[in-house]
Amino acid sequence: MPTNVVMPQLGESVVEGTIGKWLKNVGDAIAQYEPIMEVITDKVTTEIPSPAAGTLVQILVPEGATVQAGTVVGVIGQAEAVDRASAPPQSAPPAVQVQTSNAAAAASSGAAPANASARNRLTPVVARMISEYNISAAELETIQGTGENGRVSKKDIENFLKRRAPQTAAPAAAPLPAWEQPGSGDLFRPTEEVFGKPAAPAAPKPVAVAPGDGDQVLPLSPMRRSIAEHMVRSKATAPHVTTVSEADMSRVLAHFAAHKADFEKQGVKLTYTPYFVQAVVYGLQQTPLVNAQFTEQGIIMKRELNIGIAVAIPDGLIVPVIKHADDKSLLGLARAVNDVASRAREKKLQPDELTGATFTITNHGVFGSLFGTPIISQPQSAIMGMGAIQKRAVVIDDAIAIRPMMYLSLSFDHRLLDGAMGDMFMNKVIHYLENYPAA
Repeated sequence: MPTNVVMPQLGESVVEGTIGKWLKNVGDAIAQYEPIMEVITDKVTTEIPSPAAGTLVQILVPEGATVQAGTVVGVIGQAEAVDRASAPPQSAPPAVQVQTSNAAAAASSGAAPANASARNRLTPVVARMISEYNISAAELETIQGTGENGRVSKKDIENFLKRRAPQTAAPAAAPLPAWEQPGSGDLFRPTEEVFGKPAAPAAPKPVAVAPGDGDQVLPLSPMRRSIAEHMVRSKATAPHVTTVSEADMSRVLAHFAAHKADFEKQGVKLTYTPYFVQAVVYGLQQTPLVNAQFTEQGIIMKRELNIGIAVAIPDGLIVPVIKHADDKSLLGLARAVNDVASRAREKKLQPDELTGATFTITNHGVFGSLFGTPIISQPQSAIMGMGAIQKRAVVIDDAIAIRPMMYLSLSFDHRLLDGAMGDMFMNKVIHYLENYPAA
């Protein structure tokens, strides 16, 4: 009996996905749970396992097409049922003109009107882009939708913006994205009377660069484009300030050497990252404003301590989140770090595992860097970078000693945090590392 391969819903807020690559061709045998395709969202690229064993007898949706979650994209059956004519078409299905009588209202609210047809509904990402770039209802009517039932996708909006004539006026201020809305239990403090109403940052203008003779142009992957947009938006939104401190890692290294073998017996690889997560949790508990988020409506005091861990992968950089890091022991943090890091490299993370961070750490020291000035991951207020650990001569009690030292850098949002608060947080982190419990 044939088994349908459907586009999964990769998270609560993810209602569509793009097929980045079919990992099997029509006629190929496949085992159950063997990866069958890569699905791309605006947050992550994920390998999707096969729902059954058999032969891929039909591919209904080609690579590069974006469809709604639940759409049948392929069929698995018996080898004799293979129809070579069902190989993927050379291009996506014909675009359907999107009718947008209610699209403007949907964009402003971030949701589709209740009486809209399926093709008129806008995903949260598309609705935000329409509002952010001040796309009118008339302009929206000209956009050919390539999603399911003619739905306008993120790629459709991006293509429209490339063709769009430059705007003489700055785009209207975007409403708060869903990830900046206060969560359950968060505290909300007015700030306008303290800071004044900040001016909306000017939208950066792309610089046109023509390739020279012999140059090679590599297409932007969805992940690289998403990273670029996120970094530009962060720098344009928050005034970045960076402070650099130095820590003596003697106690941490001693504890690491004493317990590494014990962790391995329990099937857990101990690295330095869990120690930094513990130190950051301690610092955030002592200086909770660093865990907060700035909005024009007020300061959101986040109650949860969710730590993002930057992981380098071939496609770029991905930041899975350790939720409720303050509830975990060193062993629990080591398990969690190993888990998300390995699944990030294997493209097995779900989009929901990349959201909700209140603070991020990035270990550029693994590549030999001494210190850096990382960019804040919006809407967080700070990010800490860890440099390489090196033995250096330091002065202790008026005597020269050799100690394993490292630089820690903190980039923070100067709208919310001043230098004194940033340095206070770093002092707490360093105190925790330098006074780590004896092995």
